[in-house]
Amino acid sequence: MTPTVPSDALAPGRLRPALRAVAIASCVPYLALKAAWIAGSRIGIPDGSVLLEDRAVTAAANGLTVLMDAAVIVLAVLLTRPWGLRVRAWVLTVPMWAATGLLAPIMVGFPLHLAAGALGGSSPQEISDEPFLDAWVFDVVYTGFIVQGIALGTLFVLCARQRWGHLWQGTLWTLPTSATGPRMRGCAVAGALIALGPAVMHVLWAAGSTLALPAGTAAGRSTDFRLLESMHAAFAVAAMASVLTLAFRAVPSLSLRPVLAVAWTSASALGAWGGWMLLATLLPSPDDADRATAPLALTYAGAMISGLLLSGAIASLLRRRGA
Repeated sequence: MTPTVPSDALAPGRLRPALRAVAIASCVPYLALKAAWIAGSRIGIPDGSVLLEDRAVTAAANGLTVLMDAAVIVLAVLLTRPWGLRVRAWVLTVPMWAATGLLAPIMVGFPLHLAAGALGGSSPQEISDEPFLDAWVFDVVYTGFIVQGIALGTLFVLCARQRWGHLWQGTLWTLPTSATGPRMRGCAVAGALIALGPAVMHVLWAAGSTLALPAGTAAGRSTDFRLLESMHAAFAVAAMASVLTLAFRAVPSLSLRPVLAVAWTSASALGAWGGWMLLATLLPSPDDADRATAPLALTYAGAMISGLLLSGAIASLLRRRGA
């Protein structure tokens, strides 16, 4: 898919520069904290925190997350400069897929955490005897992530509408049959079948089951935990339903735009967050009670693979409709 607008189309207006400034500014607190921790500071880290047990692993993880948050700044610039319209589609969409998938669960989950706390629900910090981070760190970091998600998401929508807006006009019934051919439907069905496993596990965990959970996680279940597991189950169900709806044009009168928006967001959340959690399960744990079980790792691997397949189905649909 190539740009269909002139290279100076992003120049007019003040909205994009303002959103770019907001996105970049929202990265500063997180990057500052990470830089301080890499340098050896213990700001926000209480005595006895697991983060102090293996400094090498903690430093490596902090370095990786610094690069990930710095990518937000690069994307904010890319989405607001005229030359950003000339980059190849995958250079923009792949990192935005990852950003959407990692930020969307936080944008939903952190307000749920605040609501649970306001209503007297329990949090992991209140149940566990092992400290992790001071409470103010979560407030600062997750508020920044939410601002990043809003600013970056708006910039992406504005840019994508200019480059590819013609691809999501009309209703599901107006999709050409070539766009929802065997390859697209095969990806959608395979992704949905694989996503059933993670969806069922998240539902079980939300309902109180300890199946496949490490002993430490099972002992530290809280109101937050159940709410977040319900959220991940909802993302999985939304991804399956929306992509299958696109693939089989199940409700012909539906407008394509909102279905595609739900499919993109939920499939990326399923895939990117599943991949991130799979990486977390592979990191060494000094405590046997917190060591990930094989079924837990398989659950996150299934989420990652299904999210990639469902996202691939979306990409196939847009590419073939563009052709």
